[in-house]
Amino acid sequence: MFQAAAEKGGIAWAFIDISDDDNPLWEVFSIEVVPTLIIFKEGKAVFRRDGVYGRGLSEKAIDETINQMKLLPTTT
Repeated sequence: MFQAAAEKGGIAWAFIDISDDDNPLWEVFSIEVVPTLIIFKEGKAVFRRDGVYGRGLSEKAIDETINQMKLLPTTT
């Protein structure tokens, strides 16, 4: 769902598979549930949306996250 929403909104995005429990990104970003969406700006996390245990992220939550991405100022 996120991929479709991001592409529809013209948002650049990346997906990282952290299904390996030994992946250090679990600790680096304090991820406790998947999916977790993190928006980065100039290499820094500026917005975060954590999924809900057993439910993930709703379409509304994904749309709200996409809208947050659109609000970020662009750099030139």
